[in-house]
Parts: sequence; structure tokens; C-alpha cells
Amino acid sequence: MRDFTEQRDANTPDEIWFVQHQPVYTQGTAGKAEHLLRANGIAVIQSDRGGQITYHGPGQQIMYLLLDVKRLHIGVRALVSIMEKTVINTLADYQLAAYAKADAPGVYLKQAKIASLGLRIRRGCSFHGIALNVTMDLKPFQDINPCGYANQAITQLYDWLTEDQYPTEEQVCQQLLQHFCQQLPYSPTFYSNKLP
Repeated sequence: MRDFTEQRDANTPDEIWFVQHQPVYTQGTAGKAEHLLRANGIAVIQSDRGGQITYHGPGQQIMYLLLDVKRLHIGVRALVSIMEKTVINTLADYQLAAYAKADAPGVYLKQAKIASLGLRIRRGCSFHGIALNVTMDLKPFQDINPCGYANQAITQLYDWLTEDQYPTEEQVCQQLLQHFCQQLPYSPTFYSNKLP
């Protein structure tokens, strides 16, 4: 993401990447060591995004947003709102009433966090993005204060659905892309490129 952002110019098309990571904690630029409650063998990586510590792992859909926000004429707060609304609208497809909190960026169902947000703006362009918990092992969240909040409950999409409602990974990606692009001057084009 950093290389892409460093090398792009005013004519470079924006890109959206969908990935899943192997188990890892990432610590944001404002991260405090005390939010890692106990070591459990999962690596902690320093990240250049904003915010505190969070967990990434298989079954969590990450949507990295490599956008020229200057060209789009949107500010950081507006982009964060678009990101939150993207997840809220995706969950509404499943009749789930999710919401955002002004004092704690992310998306929530009841009192449990289902999606985290992180951004970095460099040279007028964004990278990092959204992490939506779909179907994953949530236990590693118990060893941190997620995003710096003690006792923050964490949830995932599959916990709210019946088995016949479970979407595929590609369906979730397509929904996120569609709801994101509806808020910006983009026509969604989905390319599936599975890397080994």
C-alpha cells in the first residue's frame, strides 16, 4: 500500500483491495503497549495507520482503500463516514441494524463491535481501510483492549445469521464494494485475483 501510494500520480486510478490476513495484531501510530493484555504467540506489528491495537485473521474481510481523496474532494471525516455507512448498508442487506459511534470509530451491532476502521493519508491519498468480522476465531480479541477500549465486546456476521443465510467471501466483497461505490463517483468493477 505504501509503495502504491508513493508511486502513484494525479492520473493513477484508485484501487480497492480485498484481503484476509494470517493471525496478527497491528498497533496504530497512537498505540499504547498496555492495550496488549497478554502475549499469546501472535505477532504484534507496528502499523502506520491511526488508532490503537486490533486483531486480523482468517475470516475477517479487509477492504483496503487506496484513494486519491484530494481528487475526490472529500475530507478524512467524510471518508470515515462513508466507510462506516458502507458496512452499515452491507449489514442491512441481512436485516441487521448496525450503527456507528461518534466517539469510537467503527461499526457496532447492539454493543458489540463488528468492524474496525483505520486510515492513513499521505500525499493527499488514503490507504488502510475497513476490517469486517465475518466468520473468524474471535478469541485473540480477548488478549487485547480492542482499539484501546477495555472490555469491548466483539462480534461477527455469522453469529447473527442462520446457516442458510451465510454469504460467501466473494459475496461479502461484492456487497462492500457496491455500497462503497454508491457513495462516490465510481462504477464498481470486481476482479477476483486469488493469490497463493
